[in-house]
Amino acid sequence: MSVKFDGRILFLADDAELMRRQLAGQDLEWPAPVRLRHEISTDEITPAYICYYYDEQLGRFPYLGLRAGGEFPVTPDSVRSGGFAVSVSGRRRGKGSSREQSPYAEFAAGIRLVIAESHERLYRENCQNLGILTSTDFSLLERIRAGHPIALAEFTRGEGAITRGIIESGGLTPYNRARLAGAVRLAAPDQTPRPMTLAEKIIARHWRGETSDGQAGVQVVRPGDEGFIRADLRYSHEYVTPMAAMLWRTQVGAGAKVKDPASIFCFRDHLTFLDQAMTVDRMAEGLLDLALDLKRSQEEFAAEQGIRLYGELPPLPARAGSRGSEAICHSKMLEAHTLPGQVVVGSDSHTTHNGALGCLAFGIGTTALANAWLTGDVRIGVPRTLLIRVNGRRPPNVTAKDFMLQILRHPFVKSGGAIGLIVEYAGEAVRQLSIDERATMTNMAAEVGALAGIIAPDGVVVEFLVRQRGMAAQAADRLIAGLASDPDAEYAEIIEIDAAGLGPMVALPGDPGNGRSIAELGQPVRIDIAYAGSCTAGKAEDMDMYAEVLGEALAAGDRVAPHVRFIIQVGSQAVKRYADSRGYLELFRAVGAEVIEPGCGACINAGPGVSYSAETVTVSAINRNFPGRSGPGQLYLASPYTTAASAVAGYIKAW
Repeated sequence: MSVKFDGRILFLADDAELMRRQLAGQDLEWPAPVRLRHEISTDEITPAYICYYYDEQLGRFPYLGLRAGGEFPVTPDSVRSGGFAVSVSGRRRGKGSSREQSPYAEFAAGIRLVIAESHERLYRENCQNLGILTSTDFSLLERIRAGHPIALAEFTRGEGAITRGIIESGGLTPYNRARLAGAVRLAAPDQTPRPMTLAEKIIARHWRGETSDGQAGVQVVRPGDEGFIRADLRYSHEYVTPMAAMLWRTQVGAGAKVKDPASIFCFRDHLTFLDQAMTVDRMAEGLLDLALDLKRSQEEFAAEQGIRLYGELPPLPARAGSRGSEAICHSKMLEAHTLPGQVVVGSDSHTTHNGALGCLAFGIGTTALANAWLTGDVRIGVPRTLLIRVNGRRPPNVTAKDFMLQILRHPFVKSGGAIGLIVEYAGEAVRQLSIDERATMTNMAAEVGALAGIIAPDGVVVEFLVRQRGMAAQAADRLIAGLASDPDAEYAEIIEIDAAGLGPMVALPGDPGNGRSIAELGQPVRIDIAYAGSCTAGKAEDMDMYAEVLGEALAAGDRVAPHVRFIIQVGSQAVKRYADSRGYLELFRAVGAEVIEPGCGACINAGPGVSYSAETVTVSAINRNFPGRSGPGQLYLASPYTTAASAVAGYIKAW
């Protein structure tokens, strides 16, 4: 089998004029003195507002957020009208959000092959699921330009049988159709005994047999094994559910029913504050109406399928705008549904949040989600595990967020060594953390580039299940039994960090890996906005941290600096009730902070706290600060302690 690419080659260059010349019709030679863009995030391929589209219209908009030499040279329709079939870039293409709108926009614009030095795991998988070919072989360019057909084996070489089958079938859905029909039989993994990591043990427990209805569970898996694993819980939000529902109706059938709807959840959490953040120009383009259509589409699908939907709060009588949601998806799943040892998949890269309870939780793309509704399982290639031990005792003003900003600047992680791995966090300093703080670490495994983050469940997890879920202690103990890595398990790498030597950290604008200690900043960085919210920073213990700093400030007669807008956002209604019961909400308002309801909001450029100019400086406790993520301004990442202290000081300051 071979494939021919009848179209032009687009080099995503770090040169705006060179980009404009290509879009206008100039073809570049290769090799050429082209400085390719590295680390292109999915936020740049399809900025958040583009994701209000979820069909072929996405083909008008790929690369609209691509920054080249400080400019944004790509305009609507320019890629599709340019007749490009191949897109080329540098390392770590597709990092960040799991949004499949990004490769779907490329596909709908005519792109059939993506060549890059390296691809992020989820982006590459999404491409394969959609039928886009991927490669790291730049020597293909000369043959493509000469019009030569390329053997499909060039794109399947080194892949496992399942990935080969998906590529050869033209995508995940046709492959799964064949699987459900019994035309595909899966080979069992080698059962030679071996020591296993915690994540490998969970994968083995959930391994599917040779058919889609085969019994789950084998004794042994090893890195590189390819298969399907049963998913205990599947969830999605309004950014993704409508596109998955569209794929479901067109590829599976409008009247088809999802498998086991009681294990599926939908959330209206990403865009509930959009009316308060969208510019007048964007509203004039009809984007708010498109976003509301996402809400309606999800509601219809959930009702049609009998799926539990955590929706938005009703508007206050005095206003037409929304007030937020019942909960951010990751927050509610951890609070109410996830259990140790489970496999949890969600339509968001930060599904990894749930790994705090000792489960394997990871983000999947839209096509994979629709297929999980159909089969009840998900594809996996067993990754290697990266062990990160945080040893010693942390200083009182150092948090899990500071741990993560230190980890993200580690050379192994910074160079992309952790891409596609599973991160297991361990060590004395990790064991001392609460579930909320552990969730900060597993949440930000997405920024590490990992498939998942996980922490072995222990007495802290048992106490959480007893207190939060009303579970009997003996039942909780049984759940965590055996959920630990074997002492002689094999790891891709072991990173050791001394918590006692850490201080409060920030990540400079542009990337979560730009970590610095606050002491390294030198001159004070004046801020305009302090944002304390999102799934990463809207948990109960985060509220404790904000309250500790702000209570001290109030006692000293201080308030939020006059030139700073300080927003504190709870992650769920349960967190709001907790904060209210402890008097925090009153305290927050007394010092001049705005308290808002749950929602993803400013974290995805869709709520109070977004910036509207390049000069605006924000310090935020969220998880990522890619260009344009929360508006055009300069976004520094920090811990809840630092965010609150900076709001009072008016500049970035450690507490």
